[in-house]
Amino acid sequence: MKLTTDEFAELVTKALDNIPESFRPYMKGVAVDVEPMPDRRTCARVGIRNPRGLLGYYHGTPLTERTVEHQTRLPDRIIIFQRNIERFCRSRDQVVRQIRKTVFHEVGHHFGLDEEDLAELGYE
Repeated sequence: MKLTTDEFAELVTKALDNIPESFRPYMKGVAVDVEPMPDRRTCARVGIRNPRGLLGYYHGTPLTERTVEHQTRLPDRIIIFQRNIERFCRSRDQVVRQIRKTVFHEVGHHFGLDEEDLAELGYE
Protein backbone atom coordinates (compact mmCIF):
# COMPACT_ATOMS: atom_id res chain seq x y z
CA MET A 1 0.00 0.00 0.00
CA LYS A 2 1.55 3.30 -1.07
CA LEU A 3 0.40 6.83 -0.31
CA THR A 4 1.81 10.16 -1.34
CA THR A 5 3.95 11.92 1.24
CA ASP A 6 1.19 14.51 1.72
CA GLU A 7 -1.52 11.87 2.21
CA PHE A 8 0.61 10.03 4.74
CA ALA A 9 1.48 13.24 6.63
CA GLU A 10 -2.22 14.14 6.78
CA LEU A 11 -2.98 10.78 8.40
CA VAL A 12 -0.22 11.39 10.96
CA THR A 13 -1.78 14.79 11.73
CA LYS A 14 -5.20 13.16 12.16
CA ALA A 15 -3.70 10.62 14.57
CA LEU A 16 -2.16 13.46 16.59
CA ASP A 17 -5.57 15.17 16.65
CA ASN A 18 -6.89 12.07 18.46
CA ILE A 19 -4.64 12.64 21.45
CA PRO A 20 -6.91 13.48 24.40
CA GLU A 21 -7.30 17.21 25.01
CA SER A 22 -5.84 16.98 28.52
CA PHE A 23 -2.54 15.62 27.11
CA ARG A 24 -2.11 18.17 24.29
CA PRO A 25 -0.44 20.93 26.35
CA TYR A 26 2.38 18.47 27.12
CA MET A 27 2.97 17.90 23.41
CA LYS A 28 3.92 21.51 22.72
CA GLY A 29 7.46 21.66 21.46
CA VAL A 30 7.48 18.06 20.21
CA ALA A 31 8.28 17.95 16.51
CA VAL A 32 6.51 15.18 14.62
CA ASP A 33 8.04 14.33 11.26
CA VAL A 34 7.54 11.77 8.53
CA GLU A 35 10.60 10.19 6.91
CA PRO A 36 10.71 7.40 4.35
CA MET A 37 13.07 5.08 6.27
CA PRO A 38 15.25 5.19 9.38
CA ASP A 39 18.88 6.08 8.81
CA ARG A 40 21.84 4.07 10.13
CA ARG A 41 22.31 6.38 13.10
CA THR A 42 18.73 5.88 14.26
CA CYS A 43 19.01 2.11 13.83
CA ALA A 44 22.22 2.12 15.88
CA ARG A 45 20.54 4.12 18.67
CA VAL A 46 17.69 1.63 18.82
CA GLY A 47 19.97 -1.37 18.45
CA ILE A 48 18.40 -2.88 15.34
CA ARG A 49 20.10 -4.20 12.23
CA ASN A 50 17.14 -4.28 9.87
CA PRO A 51 15.79 -0.75 9.31
CA ARG A 52 12.56 -2.18 7.87
CA GLY A 53 11.35 -3.19 11.33
CA LEU A 54 11.23 0.32 12.77
CA LEU A 55 7.88 2.07 12.30
CA GLY A 56 8.48 5.08 14.54
CA TYR A 57 11.07 6.64 16.81
CA TYR A 58 10.98 9.01 19.79
CA HIS A 59 14.13 11.05 20.28
CA GLY A 60 14.13 13.15 23.41
CA THR A 61 13.82 13.15 27.15
CA PRO A 62 10.55 11.71 28.48
CA LEU A 63 8.54 14.09 30.64
CA THR A 64 9.06 11.79 33.63
CA GLU A 65 12.85 12.21 33.41
CA ARG A 66 13.11 15.95 32.94
CA THR A 67 14.84 18.36 35.24
CA VAL A 68 15.28 22.13 35.24
CA GLU A 69 18.39 21.65 33.09
CA HIS A 70 16.24 20.18 30.31
CA GLN A 71 15.08 23.64 29.24
CA THR A 72 18.33 24.21 27.31
CA ARG A 73 18.12 20.99 25.29
CA LEU A 74 16.90 20.52 21.74
CA PRO A 75 13.17 19.88 21.27
CA ASP A 76 11.88 16.32 21.39
CA ARG A 77 11.16 14.65 18.08
CA ILE A 78 8.91 11.85 16.91
CA ILE A 79 9.61 10.32 13.51
CA ILE A 80 7.11 8.12 11.70
CA PHE A 81 8.64 5.97 8.94
CA GLN A 82 6.31 5.94 5.96
CA ARG A 83 7.78 3.16 3.82
CA ASN A 84 7.96 0.72 6.71
CA ILE A 85 4.33 1.29 7.66
CA GLU A 86 3.24 1.01 4.04
CA ARG A 87 5.22 -2.22 3.65
CA PHE A 88 3.54 -3.62 6.76
CA CYS A 89 -0.03 -2.83 5.59
CA ARG A 90 -2.18 -4.19 2.78
CA SER A 91 -4.98 -1.59 2.71
CA ARG A 92 -5.56 2.09 3.42
CA ASP A 93 -7.56 1.17 6.54
CA GLN A 94 -4.60 -0.82 7.87
CA VAL A 95 -2.30 2.13 7.17
CA VAL A 96 -4.62 4.46 9.09
CA ARG A 97 -4.77 2.07 12.07
CA GLN A 98 -1.01 1.45 12.05
CA ILE A 99 -0.19 5.15 11.87
CA ARG A 100 -2.45 5.81 14.85
CA LYS A 101 -0.92 2.95 16.81
CA THR A 102 2.63 4.05 15.96
CA VAL A 103 1.95 7.71 16.78
CA PHE A 104 0.38 6.77 20.12
CA HIS A 105 3.30 4.42 20.85
CA GLU A 106 5.87 7.18 20.30
CA VAL A 107 3.79 9.74 22.21
CA GLY A 108 3.69 7.20 25.03
CA HIS A 109 7.49 7.26 25.15
CA HIS A 110 7.32 11.06 25.43
CA PHE A 111 5.12 10.59 28.49
CA GLY A 112 7.59 8.14 30.02
CA LEU A 113 6.02 4.79 29.13
CA ASP A 114 8.39 1.94 28.31
CA GLU A 115 7.84 -0.94 25.88
CA GLU A 116 6.18 -3.11 28.53
CA ASP A 117 3.75 -0.33 29.50
CA LEU A 118 2.89 0.28 25.87
CA ALA A 119 2.33 -3.43 25.20
CA GLU A 120 -0.11 -3.59 28.12
CA LEU A 121 -2.02 -0.69 26.53
CA GLY A 122 -2.07 -2.42 23.13
CA TYR A 123 0.50 -0.14 21.49
CA GLU A 124 3.33 -2.64 21.04
